[in-house]
Amino acid sequence: MAKTRILVVEDEGIIAKDIQNILESLGYAVTAVVSSGEDAIERTEETRPDLVLMDIVLKGTNGIEAADQIRNRLGIPVVYLTAYADDETLQRAKITEPYGYILKPFEERDFRAIIETALYKHRMEKKLRESEQWLSVTLKSIGDAVIATDVNGLVTFMNPVAEALTGWQRDDAAGKPLKDVFHIVNEETGMAVEDPAKKARTEEVVVGLANHTVLIAKDGTRRPLDDCAAPIKDEQGHMIGAVLIFRDITKQRNAVKEKERLEAQLRQAQKMEAVGRLAGGIAHDFNNLLTVIQGYADLALAKVDKNQLLHADLDEIRKVCVRASGLTRQLLLFSRLRPTKSVPLDVNEAINGLVNMLTRLLTENVTLTRRMAEGLWMVEGDPGSLEQVILNLVVNARDAMPQGGEIVVTTENVHVDEKLWEVCAQARPGDFVRVSVRDSGVGMDQDTMMHLAEPFFTTKKPGEGTGMGLAVVYGIIKQHGGWMHVESKPHEGSLFSAYLPATARAAEKERDKQVPAEGLRGKGERILFIEDNDAVRKFGTRGLSEHGYTVFAAANAQEAEVIFEKEGGNFDLIFSDVVLPDESGPMVVERLLKRKPGITAVFATGYSKGRTDWSIIEKGAYSYLLKPYSLSDMLALLHNALKATERKKA
Repeated sequence: MAKTRILVVEDEGIIAKDIQNILESLGYAVTAVVSSGEDAIERTEETRPDLVLMDIVLKGTNGIEAADQIRNRLGIPVVYLTAYADDETLQRAKITEPYGYILKPFEERDFRAIIETALYKHRMEKKLRESEQWLSVTLKSIGDAVIATDVNGLVTFMNPVAEALTGWQRDDAAGKPLKDVFHIVNEETGMAVEDPAKKARTEEVVVGLANHTVLIAKDGTRRPLDDCAAPIKDEQGHMIGAVLIFRDITKQRNAVKEKERLEAQLRQAQKMEAVGRLAGGIAHDFNNLLTVIQGYADLALAKVDKNQLLHADLDEIRKVCVRASGLTRQLLLFSRLRPTKSVPLDVNEAINGLVNMLTRLLTENVTLTRRMAEGLWMVEGDPGSLEQVILNLVVNARDAMPQGGEIVVTTENVHVDEKLWEVCAQARPGDFVRVSVRDSGVGMDQDTMMHLAEPFFTTKKPGEGTGMGLAVVYGIIKQHGGWMHVESKPHEGSLFSAYLPATARAAEKERDKQVPAEGLRGKGERILFIEDNDAVRKFGTRGLSEHGYTVFAAANAQEAEVIFEKEGGNFDLIFSDVVLPDESGPMVVERLLKRKPGITAVFATGYSKGRTDWSIIEKGAYSYLLKPYSLSDMLALLHNALKATERKKA
């Protein structure tokens, strides 16, 4: 076992030698014997002894100053040697916190007891310092804020996280009442909250903060908190203070709010999808009824003299059917089940073409301003549907300004990046044409904006609106691959922005005009008419037969196969509904055309790509009718399709 190494500082040579002999006889190793404070410091640095025996009064030097440096700078314990000293000297010596005193003259037996006691005390203090340092580093490293108090509730410790949250520095907060540093109030009432550390001390239990507790920092910053306080007891169980651990839960709160927002958005999307399916189903069935009503009205009108009262009645029925078909188109647009004819188009031209109509829709106290971007990119879309978007947005803007105001319609090219993603969940990157309609009207709150896309939701009085306008707008824009973004505040107006994907395709030329009604009669062409609705099938058969066509009617794909086989494929045209009970219309038509190429095919539908084999129609460039259709619409479709086939053969 290594000997304890001791440095002796004594300016009396005989005494110094005597001390050295005693120490060595007791089994200690003397590293050096020096006579001045300066030498003591120097040799201590060189030899690093376990303990220094230091005479308090040295000739020409001060042992107290040397002892202070050795203890505080080098961390080596000092035991004083003293025979006498005045009170002032002793008081100065106490400040250096010596580990013991050996009185001159000394007894040999006193050395070991004093030296071993000093060494033990030094080791214990070292362990305590290491423990305190470890605890301090640990508390500084954890992610939660920590504040400790004494038994009177005065701050004794703060880690850096607590400093950051409270705005108090540890040194400034030390000794202050916890309530001055840790200022907490109820978020809802603003009333002060009971000091949790005080409660932990008085009740000797772990205490947690109530919900909605907010910390007000030194600079006034408010942060929601989650925390707990616990009592601190010594080994005998006596209360000596409390420790408070807390954290800023702003991020957790925001995460919960974001989760709730996304869940609400998901529920809304599911609800909209369900309502959309319902609306699409109702509209499809209603379109079949309207097709029959309008078709038979057309047949009857052709047989009644225009001067008869019955003719006017029948014409009124036809007009009502046309208006009703507009409602079903809105339902299908909302549910995104109505097919569109997508062509490249210039949005500026579409808006300019609506100016006269828009002006007529506005009241005298409402002005319309257009800010159209030059060099606007083209978009792909259905002209009629996009015109309906503009009309609906402008009409809504007008209705939002009962006292009058200005409506501004703006078009611009935009490149969407991550910045827009942060404010609009539907956004995606790329190039888009933004069409915006701004009003200076009453505006909306957040709750109202959450329901804008819902069908039949309206802020208007009963009888003033159906609640379908914006639902249709949202449906059309989504069907065109875009999205809507709304900005509004109560009494500050609203801004509705539609984002439509840009395209590099050039605008197509205007298609040939429809052939006049008198030139739509057939010449005995053989038609295979496939329609599952009985009433529509009967009307179609009669209407085509009375206008010069030979009609073979089938209620489903299986019947069509049987008729086709029986007639040896001798048909000039196949007119099929897209949705059949046993198979899709496009698939059965494709199969029949493989058996007998050259036959013309056209379709009727009320559904779109999501519900049918629409790719077959697009790939084959087949013509089609949207239900409900009139007799003249049906005759024109067949006439034009047969003429196109004749031109190809020629």
